[in-house]
Amino acid sequence: MLSPSSVIPEPRRGGGNHFVVNGSDGLAYRLAEQLTQRYGADVVLLMTPEQLSGARDFGELPRVRVLLVDRVDERALREADLEHALGLALTVQDDVGNIHIALRARDIVPDLRLVVRMYNSNLGRGIEALLGNAKVLSDAEIAAPALVAIALDEVNAAPVPVAGRTLVVARRHAVVPADVVCGLVDTTSPGAAVDLLPADPARADLVLAENRETTSVADTVNAVARRVTRRARRWRLRAVVDTVKSLVSRQFRLAVSTTLVVLAVAGFFFARGAHVRSVWDGIYLTAVNAFGGPELSPELPGRQQVLQLVIALAGLALVPLVTAMVVEGTVNARLAVAQGRLRLPTEGHIVLVGLGNVGTRAMRMLYDRGVPVLAIDVNEQARGVALARELGIPLIIGDASRESTLRSANVQQCRALMTLASNDVINLEAALHGRNLQPQLRVLVRLFDGDLAARVRKTFSIRFTRSVSYLAAPAFAEAMMEREVIGTISVERRVLLVAEVVVGAGSPLDGARLGDADTPGAVRVIALAEFGEPRPLWQPADNRVLHARDRLTVVASRDGLSGLMTQVVAAGAATV
Repeated sequence: MLSPSSVIPEPRRGGGNHFVVNGSDGLAYRLAEQLTQRYGADVVLLMTPEQLSGARDFGELPRVRVLLVDRVDERALREADLEHALGLALTVQDDVGNIHIALRARDIVPDLRLVVRMYNSNLGRGIEALLGNAKVLSDAEIAAPALVAIALDEVNAAPVPVAGRTLVVARRHAVVPADVVCGLVDTTSPGAAVDLLPADPARADLVLAENRETTSVADTVNAVARRVTRRARRWRLRAVVDTVKSLVSRQFRLAVSTTLVVLAVAGFFFARGAHVRSVWDGIYLTAVNAFGGPELSPELPGRQQVLQLVIALAGLALVPLVTAMVVEGTVNARLAVAQGRLRLPTEGHIVLVGLGNVGTRAMRMLYDRGVPVLAIDVNEQARGVALARELGIPLIIGDASRESTLRSANVQQCRALMTLASNDVINLEAALHGRNLQPQLRVLVRLFDGDLAARVRKTFSIRFTRSVSYLAAPAFAEAMMEREVIGTISVERRVLLVAEVVVGAGSPLDGARLGDADTPGAVRVIALAEFGEPRPLWQPADNRVLHARDRLTVVASRDGLSGLMTQVVAAGAATV
């Protein structure tokens, strides 16, 4: 159903009402869904045969036309009528390929709106400035903070920079009241659904607050270095023990331990009966009898002779046992190095399944925070495998949907399990096996299908299910609509947007009170930058009068932001 409050950019060159999207995965699907159903626009979806083989079912979406092309070149872009399109979104997971297509599109239509998906956000910011009228976004960068926060049982901790301030989502009791900017969510309301942007902000237990803990880059780097050093010292001995345990079988460890205990006890009583003068003399006497062969001493009493024979037999058994243990450890170590399984943690760690774009970003965030993490991926060529080996993060190359793989990752004693592979079936199977191994395990499951996620939460009591495309698509859609989205806030499987809008001349809000822009459950104004004023006014009064070209910073749902756009759009803009 089309939203009557949606606003789309004015058609170009007298052209149609369509966007062009290149992609085939979940993000492309969600983006096409929002552009057609929320904003009432048509979508031409460019797709190659290779992309079609693993594509979502776009036939479910009305007003979406799939255009199959051999390659996305200038001819394909013209066939999609790019000259008359409202914008072009490049959502394939290929940074270089997306840049190439963006440059081709810029040659065809110099002022076309471009939205480009790129994993490398640092490179993306430079490309964005060079392309002009473009927005470069990373779905991994948008979604990873929320996923990591869930795994660590924290509030979504991704900071949002707004007009010189750094805002974070926090629990109300954890921040100073003066730092609270906006009440976001009331999670204590009766019923399963959370109450977003409640009419009474004081009811919200999750708030948007200013983070006053600012540090320089050098301080941050030094703090991370100190934390890593402390962690390395603390876990050095334990890492050695864990490594030995992972390389040598339990049977060998038990046999060698038993032999050593027998040797120590027999040596103690033998040395005591021989009246040695020091501890070293006792150790020396025991070692000579164990490894050099017992010396004939008929004058020794019978009890001492028995102990001497026990020491000799223990030494005789210990040598082949140690030799076999070393051989087994060497072979297993070579296999572990080849398969990336060395230094597996035993407890209190995060097990992360899937090292694609999102999994790699989440792994790096956990590492930077000093959280022990173990990664699993079935593909040795996955994006995050090289990074895991570079950082020394324990890695298992194997199928996470098999219980034996999860056992080798010590899921039985882990802190949380994050299943972030791009395949819903693998994620769900890994989550269920993890719960079997540890019934109270905290599990985060990445699932694209919202209906499946709801049924999984209900049937299997797996509370935390998230869709990366669902978290990231709103930012891509708003960027296509040429709206300035500063950040996103994930709440359960819903998303709030932090955005800036400009009051248009002659719009319904031009001359209205600021309180008219607020809508409980949909929109909350947190700052007002009056035209000509260099600094915004935070938490302005509701009775303040708005004027043309004033800039509002708001926290809003997607529907709320669409509704607000109809109030700020200048007279004569296109609406549907």
